[in-house]
Amino acid sequence: MKRLMYSGTGLLVLLLAFVAFNMASNVLLPGARLDLTEQKLFTISDGTREILTELEEPITLYFFFSDRASKDMVILRNYARRVEELLQEYERVADGKIKLQIIDPQPFSEAEDRAAEFGLQAIPLPQSGEQLYFGLAGTNPVAEREVIPFFSLEQEGLLEYELSRLITSLSQAEKPQIGLLSGLPMSGGTNPMTGQASAPWVALEQVRQLFSIQNLEHDMDQVPEDVDVLLLVHPKAMTETALNAVDQFVLRGGKLLAFIDPLAESDQSREAMMEGMADGKSSDLSPLLKNWGVDFNPERVVLDARLGMSVGRGEGQLPARHIGWLEVEPEQLNNEDTVTAPLSLVTVATAGALKQVEGAQTTFTPLLSSTANSALVASSAFSGMEDPEVLLDGFQADDQIYHFAARIQGPATSAYPGGLEGIEPGVQSADNINVMVVADTDLLTDRMWVQVQDFFGQRVPQPWADNGGLLINALDNLSGSEALISVRSRGNFSRPFTVVEDLQRAAERRYRASEQRLQRQLAETEQQLAQLQQGQDPTQMLEMTAEQEQAVQRFLDEKLQIRKQLRDVRFQLNADIERLGTWLKVINIALVPALLTLGVLIWWVVARIRRRRSV
Repeated sequence: MKRLMYSGTGLLVLLLAFVAFNMASNVLLPGARLDLTEQKLFTISDGTREILTELEEPITLYFFFSDRASKDMVILRNYARRVEELLQEYERVADGKIKLQIIDPQPFSEAEDRAAEFGLQAIPLPQSGEQLYFGLAGTNPVAEREVIPFFSLEQEGLLEYELSRLITSLSQAEKPQIGLLSGLPMSGGTNPMTGQASAPWVALEQVRQLFSIQNLEHDMDQVPEDVDVLLLVHPKAMTETALNAVDQFVLRGGKLLAFIDPLAESDQSREAMMEGMADGKSSDLSPLLKNWGVDFNPERVVLDARLGMSVGRGEGQLPARHIGWLEVEPEQLNNEDTVTAPLSLVTVATAGALKQVEGAQTTFTPLLSSTANSALVASSAFSGMEDPEVLLDGFQADDQIYHFAARIQGPATSAYPGGLEGIEPGVQSADNINVMVVADTDLLTDRMWVQVQDFFGQRVPQPWADNGGLLINALDNLSGSEALISVRSRGNFSRPFTVVEDLQRAAERRYRASEQRLQRQLAETEQQLAQLQQGQDPTQMLEMTAEQEQAVQRFLDEKLQIRKQLRDVRFQLNADIERLGTWLKVINIALVPALLTLGVLIWWVVARIRRRRSV
């Protein structure tokens, strides 16, 4: 038997057995697979299973992929196979409620006409001149349509969410109604600073995919009855009548999601420009927040030296640490709330702080928080700021944890118990309100979480943070639909270089400490020079004494020495990163193959010893 195994016939038998095993597994276990990724990126989520198993009406999915036109595009074909396999898994889990049709739209065929009728994006191939289709269309029994025009490779991380979102939209008789009142140009328009047209914010475009939006006015006297969730974004121009309408909406059981801000950097209104860079850009919901047991100071911004973002300062300059723009990591996210638990990273810019009023009857549940290495500063500190690292000068953490977002629930009373002039008193109290407040509006802007690319006329968003997920999850939660929350932001296909980031932060701390020491020594030397000049004849002010010359020379020597230290720190940063890269190369190129070779040799030696003993 052993001779047979080592012979050519034995190898042929093993090859045939391997082929037979693969053929049998493809027939008997077509959907079987093993997901070894850390975050189970290729396993259908519980939220998707819930959506599929609760389908009441059948849905037809048409998957269009130009198989012949893409014969030389290996990467795209592999991605198309993964999309097709995931769609087949959807069909299997839905148990007859989803019918999948896979279509190859040949040129000048009825299938190509149908793809164009659905509005799918055709990509021209320059070499062959053919049109490449790679999209999905879905219909329900009442002839409603939802389309994914083109599956972009950059969007693979959101593939399951996009598919589940499409099916959810088709399965809903009516989309939840969102009443939107915004003081920011979320719908696009003309930028007053540049005079150029701007596109709608990606966050708003994503909301439109799942919800119906009613735009409300800042002087409304009541919230429409068909509004399920009221969304306020930078409501700085709301009249007292509108505040009373919001108060009554919440007390009647309406759900509220409010984004307020001590310094909305995206506020480019004329009023904000006339009042200054910081003044005039704040928004609040006073007196409603106080009445709901929440304290918010619209003139104070949170700084956090631990969560500060690294931002560019232009070509040829080192990045700066901006401790007013923060990366809120999983440790600072509430992992027990369904809105924030699935998220990995949320970025905020010049955000404010929310805290519970002492003795409040409502329940205050933090959702996004700072670290203890933080402090509050006046929003005016950002007026005319050119270098964000000036925020580090004299920064002293107060060991307090500040909350950027919170959920407020519990009993509440009206902020206008006597009504308003011309408006009769309304509901006076409620046993339980359902409100979510976020003390930042800039997190909704594209620059804080997503990069948008133009793909043959189609806007393709590539999110690098979960800000959009926070908004959608909150609206899903408040509108009563939570299945999509567990689907979104399930994982990231890219893994950050956390060790390199830690090295950069440590070196920047050393660099900043040295820079501050230089500034202190400069101030001390200037003070010493001023003391030496006291009592000197004014006619001889231009002449320097020997003591003054020694002090200046000592300062110049110290300055040169510290500059050398700063260069050494920056060099050491690069050296640490290069050393880490060298070790990774050694491990991947030499160590791993060496270990495998050693393992094979040990196996061969052990097998040889056993054969000798058996003889």
